[in-house]
Amino acid sequence: MKVAPLSLAFLLATVAVPGMSQTADHNAHHPVAAPANETAEALPFAEAEVRRIDTAANKVSLKHGEIKNLEMPPMTMVFQVSDPALLGKIKVGDKVRFTATQVNGAYTVMSLEPAP
Repeated sequence: MKVAPLSLAFLLATVAVPGMSQTADHNAHHPVAAPANETAEALPFAEAEVRRIDTAANKVSLKHGEIKNLEMPPMTMVFQVSDPALLGKIKVGDKVRFTATQVNGAYTVMSLEPAP
């Protein structure tokens, strides 16, 4: 009978589908684009720890606290950096304060400084 193989296939499909629906989606954080006139000085600071630095791609991975202007909860994620010189001021493991916004759809660090 073909009932056993069909039952097994159905069981495997129902177990796999819920796991696939729980993929990470940063857009679910209801990102808010910064107004065109918003500068780094006007953005609120967030606290973070530097996890990785990719100077070739102009990116930094930060384990950050809440980013209020982006309505983003604490997490670890990769950001573009608005000015490559910012990456020369930090090293992995540093505690920093930073501002971030969306630039052309990409989360971007606008300013970065050592945490007090």
